[in-house]
Amino acid sequence: MTDLNEFQQEVRTWLEVNCPASMRTPMVADEVTIGGRDTTFKNPDTKLWLERMGNKGWTAPTWPKKYGGGGLSPQETNILKQELKRIKARVPMISFGLWMIGPVLLEYGTEEQKQEHLPKIVRGEISWCQGYSEPGYGSDLAGLQTRAVEDGEDYIINGQKVWTSYADKCDWIYALVRTNTEVKHGGITMILFDMASTGVSTRPIKLISGLSSFCETFFDDVRVPKKNVVGEVNDGWAVSNRLLQFERENISADVFASDEVFDVRKIAKDYCSGSDGKVSDPLVRDSLSKILMKDHALKLTFKRVMEGTKAGSSTGSTSSIFKFIGAELNKDRYEFAIDAMGQQGMGWEGKAFTPYQLDVAHEWLRSKANSIEGGTTEINLNVIAKRVLGLRDS
Repeated sequence: MTDLNEFQQEVRTWLEVNCPASMRTPMVADEVTIGGRDTTFKNPDTKLWLERMGNKGWTAPTWPKKYGGGGLSPQETNILKQELKRIKARVPMISFGLWMIGPVLLEYGTEEQKQEHLPKIVRGEISWCQGYSEPGYGSDLAGLQTRAVEDGEDYIINGQKVWTSYADKCDWIYALVRTNTEVKHGGITMILFDMASTGVSTRPIKLISGLSSFCETFFDDVRVPKKNVVGEVNDGWAVSNRLLQFERENISADVFASDEVFDVRKIAKDYCSGSDGKVSDPLVRDSLSKILMKDHALKLTFKRVMEGTKAGSSTGSTSSIFKFIGAELNKDRYEFAIDAMGQQGMGWEGKAFTPYQLDVAHEWLRSKANSIEGGTTEINLNVIAKRVLGLRDS
């Protein structure tokens, strides 16, 4: 305990010196960074904060130091999170590299792959996108048709992906390709390649929220070295499912983190309280109470499962529970915000609305995709029924 107390004091001292003041304010949408070799920073402090956290290894605190991580124990990592929360520090970077492909490389990657990619992910020097879904093959992901054909020491890849988040901005992609046409699940391989490779092109998809974070991605005779295969050839289905577990866990974790910035209680107080500062409308109080209870129950469940992992248990298919409930909770939050804010919650542009109000309106529409990305609600309910509850088709 003495060692942990000393570590906490070290963290607190380091953060006071190294976390810029502007990084202790609520996140601004256009200051979020995904990292990468061509990143530009609207706020110079965003760059400074990312560099300092990355060099410390604290963007990936539990990863081994030899791969650029912080090398912290679970207890030390918890202390770091508490201290970051205490000063209301912004997340240095939103990164699929940290959330998904990095943890997968730690489990399945070769030593060469780890040395090449993990330190760059930690420092935000490389950004990643995910090549999974295809036109006609989303929920039925195992039916994917993007082909990888052997050619000496390379694969030649042809096909198309869709809903590829930030594909037009990212440096590398981890993609599922078909290396065997004779079998369905057993003919899939995960492979990594540079988005600047000859034959790769992207086309943004404009969303109802007005954003274009998703893209169509095309591969035309893209040459990729065989050494970039993650895991074994034709065993990509197992690797991809492990990655989906990380994705679903992080989608739900993102919901936990967002309540630090998007506080439904503050919205209720700001837009629905009387002169005494209290919310008297019983319908508003009822809606708010339901959201807070669901949020608390989800956090307790997440904590229980995480305690189990410390004892050697795997989160396994319970990640589908977190993803499903987390997605529904996030949609409920924004529905509540729109209702509570009334006319001020329906702003799309213009000086009549604050930047925060505009963000809420855009994110309300964006939240609808939570029940699709990372596995649809229907798919996750099937996973929960079969693999968590043990139910079988009658």
